Amino acid sequence: MTVAEVIDSVIDNDVAISPTSLHMDIRDLSIYYGEKLAVGGISLPLRRGKITALIGPSGCGKTSFLTTLNQLSSLNSDVRVDGDIFFDGENLVKDSIDFLTLRRRIGMIFQKPNPFPLSIFRNLDLPLKEHGVKSRALRQEKIEKALQDVGLWEEVKTRLNTPALALSGGQQQRLCIARALILEPEILLMDEPCSALDPISSGVVEDLIMRLREDYTVVIVTHNLAQAKRISDFTAFFWTENNAGKMIEFGDSQCLFQSPKNALTSAYISGTKG
Repeated sequence: MTVAEVIDSVIDNDVAISPTSLHMDIRDLSIYYGEKLAVGGISLPLRRGKITALIGPSGCGKTSFLTTLNQLSSLNSDVRVDGDIFFDGENLVKDSIDFLTLRRRIGMIFQKPNPFPLSIFRNLDLPLKEHGVKSRALRQEKIEKALQDVGLWEEVKTRLNTPALALSGGQQQRLCIARALILEPEILLMDEPCSALDPISSGVVEDLIMRLREDYTVVIVTHNLAQAKRISDFTAFFWTENNAGKMIEFGDSQCLFQSPKNALTSAYISGTKG
């Protein structure tokens, strides 16, 4: 699907894309592991301040696609990326990019909580120091705000010096989200952030993601179709064709789930395929 076709499909769903609302523009993106095509020809507009869900069966390239958006994929020397990712006037595939700055602006939350084996406070203080925030008072202010933003401050304010690994799974994941937010990113990438959590903790994190939608552009990989329908503004359905991930359909989430245009999308979301 070309970017023009993607935009047409969104307009068909009564959601026009203006240049000011387009936060990131992915065009004909292909990802190779060595000589093997893993993900082919993805074109996808990411709307500013909206949540875009990536759905599809395991192995269809959702996570590979996600990690190209902040160039984490470049850490693997076997990975080659073709196509274009336009972000704030730069092409993240073809231009010379400062990866440290990019990953501050495009944060990443992983499937399993991964707090540093340090105190709660140092989990948030360390990235601030690494990014040049020298004032301790300012760091403390930012740490408190980040913990408040994820609903953790009242739970941990009296034990900031205790190990982060002593927190529950849901608390650890919210701490990891706070660690991303503290660097004031523009885009948050989330790779199944609730899959390792119990239902109650998952609900807390899901509510948090929905609160973030106006201040951040969020891209979330999820296998939970009910979750994707509840929280996302747009949904992209990925599938595997000829051993490579493809995007089959993209559009407004409510339209896609209620009236999918592609028969394969319909079969997947109804549970008859995949």
